[in-house]
Amino acid sequence: MAHLRLLLSHSRCHPHPHRLLPLFRFTTSNSGDPPPPTIKPVSYAPKPQPPPEEAPRPDAPSAGPDWQDQPTRRFEQQPPNPPRQFTRQEVRFVKDAGPAIAPVSYPSRVAPLPEDRPAEEGAGQGVNEQDLRGEAERIEKNAERARRSVFGVPVEEETVPYPSLIPVAKRPQKVAIDLVDALREIKTSANEKKRNFTETVEAHVMLGVDPRRGDQMVRGAITLPHGTGKTVRVAVFAEGPAAEEARAAGADVVGGDELIEEIRKGGGKLSFDKCIATPMFMPRLSKVARILGPRGLMPNPKLGSVTNDVSGAVKAAKSGRVDFKIDKTAIVHVGLGKINFSEESLRENIGAFVNALLLAKPVGLKKTSKYVGYVKKFTLSSTMGPGFPVTIPSLSAAADDYSRAHVS
Repeated sequence: MAHLRLLLSHSRCHPHPHRLLPLFRFTTSNSGDPPPPTIKPVSYAPKPQPPPEEAPRPDAPSAGPDWQDQPTRRFEQQPPNPPRQFTRQEVRFVKDAGPAIAPVSYPSRVAPLPEDRPAEEGAGQGVNEQDLRGEAERIEKNAERARRSVFGVPVEEETVPYPSLIPVAKRPQKVAIDLVDALREIKTSANEKKRNFTETVEAHVMLGVDPRRGDQMVRGAITLPHGTGKTVRVAVFAEGPAAEEARAAGADVVGGDELIEEIRKGGGKLSFDKCIATPMFMPRLSKVARILGPRGLMPNPKLGSVTNDVSGAVKAAKSGRVDFKIDKTAIVHVGLGKINFSEESLRENIGAFVNALLLAKPVGLKKTSKYVGYVKKFTLSSTMGPGFPVTIPSLSAAADDYSRAHVS
């Protein structure tokens, strides 16, 4: 039957008779070809159809115009969809999809009070006796530990108190005093303790500059009116007439290239305290710069130790020339005489140093006064004695007296 339907449909589409010949091969059973495969019908589930709408009855009155009989629009309220059932793996990625868990509350547990416990006869006495017995054993053990015996001799341990913090008592700051009073205090403290040497009166000045900046470097030299009180050995690097002039002025060591070789091969041993050189010897001193530089002996034109006037430089060094320079902590340390000097001589030396310190004040340090912001603290002390801060007005008076007497 299926072959016949296929033949009829093919004849309608193709009316030529010669094209129908291949189709008769399927219907003839005498041919040697294998029979065609059986075609099984395929059935699909019928598509669900919406329920038919009921036609309005003719006798029913019309409730409105014809546009109200149209089907329901999209914006009208639709019936709510039933909740979707998620799988177990989908529930992990969906918020509030699982079943709601009701909070569980447990009854609070309260320990029974001693008066609520049932009283037992004789229980209270047994507990008290046991506690007392344990306390007595503990006390006996502590007493045995305190009474140790060493070689049969009983030794009692000392009771060490519990460590406690001891507050650190800060030293009271010393009040600045007048310059003359400070010199008297230094002499008194030095005479109380006898030394095997004559102490030096030292000045330590804290300045308000920044030593890391090149424009605020404080450096200078001054010849003290009454000298430093110690013998200074002077070495001069010169040749020819300059060497003869240095020997006549009182130089201890005079030489040229042979002196440089002696310093280089001497292993750091030096027989002088000051160095003076002529300008022609400065390039040659580079061989011993690593030896003289760290000790502060390298000649410097700013300090007057590199000059052609060799005799004047030697006399100034012998008479008490002092070089000063600021250190990394913005403090200047300098010796201004011996403790056996008179108070007036020490005051003049201090005035000369303060005057030179004001002349070495950096130009970039702009302050309203000569001392305000520049000299923060001035302290005098002996070599091994305490320090005494000095007031700025007394220092200013000593510097003014020196400038009027010597500079003018």
